[in-house]
Amino acid sequence: MDHPIEFYSEDIAFSLSNPEQVSDWIASIIEQHDFELAGLTYIFCSDEYLHQINVEYLDHDTLTDIITFDNADEEGTVEGDIFVSIDRVRDNAQTLGIPFEDELHRVLIHGVLHLLGFKDKTEEQEAVMRKQEDSCLSLRKF
Repeated sequence: MDHPIEFYSEDIAFSLSNPEQVSDWIASIIEQHDFELAGLTYIFCSDEYLHQINVEYLDHDTLTDIITFDNADEEGTVEGDIFVSIDRVRDNAQTLGIPFEDELHRVLIHGVLHLLGFKDKTEEQEAVMRKQEDSCLSLRKF
């Protein structure tokens, strides 16, 4: 299937080994939530690059694994730019003792869940977000 999902890398050399499968999986999650996929751009980058965006746009002087910008004009539509720090994902996977790809997929879908309206500011919201992430990860067929 062809989806309006694109993957780029900004200041690092990184690419997904299976972009078509990942795109199909992400599109199916969006569909299951009764949202329409207008366009999604993932930008893989370094800690430094994402830290700069965090400071510039969100006024947060911290390292993070993901920043999601919602560009949708209409309710029920998913359109956005999702920046992912490969450095952070790699470190987190190591810390958690899980495969890099599993942590990467969790982060990729975490951004989508934000665009679908899920929040993670409170402990309660975070618990719901984790459940959603786990549910989405269980639907991978690759």
